[in-house]
Amino acid sequence: FIRRHFTHLMAAFNLTPPRPSMFILNGIPGLEADEIWISIPFFIFYIISLLANFMILFIVIKEQTLHKPMYLLFCMLALTGIITSTCVVPKALCIFWFHFKGITVDGCLTQIFFINAIGVMQSAILVTMAFDRYVAICHPLRYTTILTNGRIALLGLLGVMRSVVLVLPLPLLLRLLPFCANLIIHHTYCEHIAVVKLSCGDSTVSRMIYSLVGTFMTVGVDLTLIGLSYGLILKAVFSISSKKDHQKALNTCTTHICVMVISYSTFLFTILTHRFGQSIPAHVHILLANLYLLVPPMLNPIIYGVKTKQIRDKMRKYTCRM
Repeated sequence: FIRRHFTHLMAAFNLTPPRPSMFILNGIPGLEADEIWISIPFFIFYIISLLANFMILFIVIKEQTLHKPMYLLFCMLALTGIITSTCVVPKALCIFWFHFKGITVDGCLTQIFFINAIGVMQSAILVTMAFDRYVAICHPLRYTTILTNGRIALLGLLGVMRSVVLVLPLPLLLRLLPFCANLIIHHTYCEHIAVVKLSCGDSTVSRMIYSLVGTFMTVGVDLTLIGLSYGLILKAVFSISSKKDHQKALNTCTTHICVMVISYSTFLFTILTHRFGQSIPAHVHILLANLYLLVPPMLNPIIYGVKTKQIRDKMRKYTCRM
């Protein structure tokens, strides 16, 4: 009896899927022969992103005259750009160049957390930028009293806290899911949904929380707040009689609008193709997901440099010294 009971107990244990220690990132399935060529734009985008974002940070920190709310927000966006691209590109290059495809479970969950948390943080910064432009145009005389550096720092801290609260459940829920024998992720990084698909358990809660965080709690709410800000800005601008003043007021918003369009359009396009583009090949999905994480961090600091005179002048000053 004891022997039979022990045999049944061992069989039950054997039916429980073991906890994996490693996942395999498979790169871009279908384009393995072209991965060396694909790695070239990845590497170039990454280097440009690092150089441009570090240049923004250096200029704003170095120049006392730029220690103002708008430039502090540029610094926050530059930091998110550095972290986002660094979370993705080095591992992708290891896959393309050296075929180092393994990633630990903890490393994978950490990557998921940072990619999503930084995305939520970036959205919060764009909302704060819209509020900054609203105060600058609608309440110019009270701008320095409403938006101080201390309040911008506090808003940044609240953005970090919101990111952690909204995103932390994602890796924690993934940690609880059982994974079957197939541990190959068909991607260049640990995308949340791609990892969820490997689970042989019920992943409904994880998918629901991801959808709620990604579409409603961040993009939905934040875009509504940005739309409200710009509605009030347009109302204030069109109440001004002078066309010259119209143009001047709207020109102060162009930098934020360009950054916002690049950030949200790439995100929404990626989400929509992922949700509704079942006929789109897998490698196209993967390339689009990578572009969402590569292009905005590279273009945002370039836009600051082109559109913001103060930063453009300081860039010229330091590059001429070199």
